[in-house]
Amino acid sequence: MIDTNKMLNFSTTNSSLSDIKKLKRTFYIVLVFTAILWCIKLTEVSFHLDLSKLGIHPHTISGLIGALTAPLIHGSFEHLIANSPAIIILGTALIYGYPRSCLLVIPVIWIGTGFGVWLTARPVFHFGASGLTYGCMFFIFVVGILRKDRQAIALSLLVFFLYGTMIWGVFPHQPGISFESHLWGAGMGTLCAVLFRNRDPAPPIKHYAWESDDEDDPVMSNAWDQLPESKDLEDND
Repeated sequence: MIDTNKMLNFSTTNSSLSDIKKLKRTFYIVLVFTAILWCIKLTEVSFHLDLSKLGIHPHTISGLIGALTAPLIHGSFEHLIANSPAIIILGTALIYGYPRSCLLVIPVIWIGTGFGVWLTARPVFHFGASGLTYGCMFFIFVVGILRKDRQAIALSLLVFFLYGTMIWGVFPHQPGISFESHLWGAGMGTLCAVLFRNRDPAPPIKHYAWESDDEDDPVMSNAWDQLPESKDLEDND
């Protein structure tokens, strides 16, 4: 008799369960960071604070503090609402796909973008997490092209499908939008992709039962051997 348990459970492996747990854990980490951004904005509004001064103000010593604090500050709830889904999706994809690289990629994008904006941007306050999201998006997309393993390519295609139009944000197109943050974030993400592309090992290639060429098929087992002999199939009429 064919073992139906094997047919139904061949895809449920320890590795797939581990991947699901890893994805959930990563999602919760990024969700906590996003919640912190919301708490900062709610605190600012509730206590009538003006945290815009913690943004990056180019070419001033006091404005250099924004290289650390600017991604935590948003000009309005609309600004934060626009950034939150990208932070969650791109942050989860980055940490899940590249757990070793992210320990370097995130600080480089965060600090590198801030310092680049401080050096080159217009002399106004720049703040928001857009530079961070651009860095994550460009890192994931470019590193997928460079690595060419299945997971890297899949993540690269996913982020390009969801956020490929972000590329237009690196050009000046709307007053009040810091395209410099977008541009430097994209540049830092691309640089990190080149420098850290091999920091995470390629995941092992998964093999499924139907891909096996072994004569002892794990799905069909010895079902063929259990069929009655031809003589038992004679017409008894």
